[in-house]
Amino acid sequence: MSNPAIITVAPTGPIATKTDNPTLPTTPTEIADAVEAAYHAGASVAHIHLRDENQRPTADLTIGRQVMDAIAERCPILIQMSTGVGMAVSFEERERLVELRPSMATLNPCSMSFGMGEFRNPPAAVERLAAKMRDLGIQPELEIYDSGHLDACLRLRDKGLLPERLQFSIVLGVQGGMAATPTNLLTMVNRLPSEAIWQIIAIGRPNLELTAIGLALGGNARAGLEDTLYLAKGELSDGSTPLVERTVRLVRDLGRQVASVEQAHQELVPLGHPALS
Repeated sequence: MSNPAIITVAPTGPIATKTDNPTLPTTPTEIADAVEAAYHAGASVAHIHLRDENQRPTADLTIGRQVMDAIAERCPILIQMSTGVGMAVSFEERERLVELRPSMATLNPCSMSFGMGEFRNPPAAVERLAAKMRDLGIQPELEIYDSGHLDACLRLRDKGLLPERLQFSIVLGVQGGMAATPTNLLTMVNRLPSEAIWQIIAIGRPNLELTAIGLALGGNARAGLEDTLYLAKGELSDGSTPLVERTVRLVRDLGRQVASVEQAHQELVPLGHPALS
């Protein structure tokens, strides 16, 4: 398989705290250090969630700028800012994060149950954010948790709010979305537009198995403490780096190459991207 595999590191996420795993990074310096270590291990994209001084999810632009600047000082990894943030943060606050002009940002197309909470993404607000990302030249990463989310993305594309070549994250294992099974992954991959770029995000225990299947199918992969706190059963991962290293081994064992930042940029970020000019 000749196409290089793009590995994204997701070091923090919106839910876990240091009580769950003491190595979870929450401050700007901790997040930047974790991203730098993952970059040297083989990650070419960093998926960023922000936390305040109390470890709570935040869309504070000052913290966002601190994190982005700290990462840029350490390594050239591509930054993908999460606009999902956390369920207690309003959509209006979350969408402002694109004003930081990262190379990429997430776009969640639909509202949904998320564990015991509600992840609100109202249709009109999603269209507004998609238009803002289009106008700023920020590449959207479309996070789809269920089959209908794909159809919502295709409608946004048909309205001219998304680029023709779509970039998807297939998220499996969130309570309220699709279960993390090989069958569900195959179903979603088979429904994607033929030219789409995609990665697998498997939450919790099925992380290793589903990541391996996704890579074998030619997709990209995400690794980090956002998706699983454990390296093996009963063994907390010492940060995200061991999870990235495990994913790198999977890529190479499958006969694929690990994409460099330059290769990931060429694949994911449109030419002339104003955020990089």
